[in-house]
Amino acid sequence: MFVLGIDPGLTRCGYGLIEWTGPNKVRAVSAGVIRTDHTTELPLRLATLQREVTELISEFNPSVLAIERVLFQVNVSTAMAVGHASGVVMAAAATAGCHVVQYSPNEIKMAVTGYGNADKQQVERMVRAQLKIEKELRPVDAADAVAVALCHSAIVGVPEVVG
Repeated sequence: MFVLGIDPGLTRCGYGLIEWTGPNKVRAVSAGVIRTDHTTELPLRLATLQREVTELISEFNPSVLAIERVLFQVNVSTAMAVGHASGVVMAAAATAGCHVVQYSPNEIKMAVTGYGNADKQQVERMVRAQLKIEKELRPVDAADAVAVALCHSAIVGVPEVVG
């Protein structure tokens, strides 16, 4: 069973896929970033994001898409862009018949690091430690997306991650 985690963004949208392979077995499958060019018109950027997410869902057929909930930020234009990206991702998943769940940044950090105010570097290190990944996950949006998937597995009570 696959869980696709998403760290929504318009310029960089992180994705991370984990697979539950049986009792006490969760492994990293894929992680990366979908990029759109900031000089391209918004509708075309959203279409690119929708197409890429649809392709990921089609390739891996995840049972659930877990996405970081958009919270209001100080920069309203950034919050709007992330909101647009998040909406497109959720719509693509729902259209494909994939169950969608949302988690707050604090829920994700708490599930992965045990500390709701962990910084991005702490989250990235814990994701790598839990999944026995030696290479740094860059950009950090990819690590954040894997953290969203791991958060879902922790919250729904999936067995612990082992190497």
